[in-house]
Amino acid sequence: MGTQRGVMPGRERISLPRNVVALGVVSLLMGTSSQMIHSLLPLFLVIVLGASTVSVGIIEGVAEATNAFAKVFSGTMSDALGRRKPLVVLGYGVAALSKPLFPLAGDAATVLAARFIDRTGKGIRDAPRDALLADELAPSVRGAGFGLRIALFTVGSVLGPLAASGILHFTGDYRFVFWCAVIPAGLCVIVLVFAVREPRQDGSAGPRRMALREVMRLPGIFWWLVAITALLELAGCSQAFLLLKAKDVGVDAAWVPSFLILMSAVYGLTAYPCGILADHVDRKRQLCTGVAVLAGCHLTLASSHDAWTTAAGAVLWGLQMGITQGLVAATIADAAPAPLRGTAFGIYYLVDGVASFLASAGAGLLWSIGGAQLAFGAGAALAGAVALMLVASPMPKASPASMRAREDSIS
Repeated sequence: MGTQRGVMPGRERISLPRNVVALGVVSLLMGTSSQMIHSLLPLFLVIVLGASTVSVGIIEGVAEATNAFAKVFSGTMSDALGRRKPLVVLGYGVAALSKPLFPLAGDAATVLAARFIDRTGKGIRDAPRDALLADELAPSVRGAGFGLRIALFTVGSVLGPLAASGILHFTGDYRFVFWCAVIPAGLCVIVLVFAVREPRQDGSAGPRRMALREVMRLPGIFWWLVAITALLELAGCSQAFLLLKAKDVGVDAAWVPSFLILMSAVYGLTAYPCGILADHVDRKRQLCTGVAVLAGCHLTLASSHDAWTTAAGAVLWGLQMGITQGLVAATIADAAPAPLRGTAFGIYYLVDGVASFLASAGAGLLWSIGGAQLAFGAGAALAGAVALMLVASPMPKASPASMRAREDSIS
């Protein structure tokens, strides 16, 4: 199996399978398309369609909850089929087909339908994709592998808002920006079909019946991580509220996406090195650091009254994601037995998505009552509580095989 090599200063070269790089390119293209739309969607809803901030929160929450429910079924299905790629292709294809609905939308209900279809596609693809990555990656480089995919995705998350901002600046036409976003979505599916291969499976792989009791084989560290990250998600909110905060402090609509660009740039720059770091350090300490940064992010945004302080909040938002996201994915991959990896990622994403719905809907409601100060202030308080829980509670042990692999990578 071919590999791509990267270097961590002061350490050995890191070899990653070509499928990991190809999936990173797929994520880059879909990230570009999605962020061209999502970076302007809250403003499109409020300014063009006349929707309320409560509507924005509900649309974002429903979209993410739909995403989560689809993931648990697709993850389990990929385990039952013994194949990952067909569901990954289906998910990215559905998401690509949803993109033309955004420029055609004439009301908030149509946007909700488009987001529903888009997030259904994301839900179908994400758990099998992450299971495919875990199947390809050795335990000693899983943090690096997941970090690389996330980093390439965030390159798209930077390019998308940059393109959206530039096109909007010269045309003033939100719908034209959304039509342009269809192009990278189509390219994404082409790359996926021709460049990503189904991982080689052992002789026991293939279609099999899944029983509910098998889920109970997932170890304690998996359930602990699911619980902690659900609370952490409740402490956050949709990135749509970062954009609304920028508008709230007086930033011109054409420049509002630049805050998402800044956040994504920091996320992209930190995801890969922090993923590598998660392969070599105490993951609980790294997770605690990420939660503390999230609390600081919310406090900054709650107290912000100008563009510069809001930009600082965007930097902290991206940093906490870079610190935590690759770590969480790698720990789930380490904890789950190979035949249950799709199911494990599906369960994680389901719980995470329900928490995301509650967080986004709650943030929208709090914003309508007390503005950004109340919405972000509540998030900061909850993040602080999660940090205290992390300090007080022991992290369950990983499986012996995963522990040995990580120890070998350090020695």
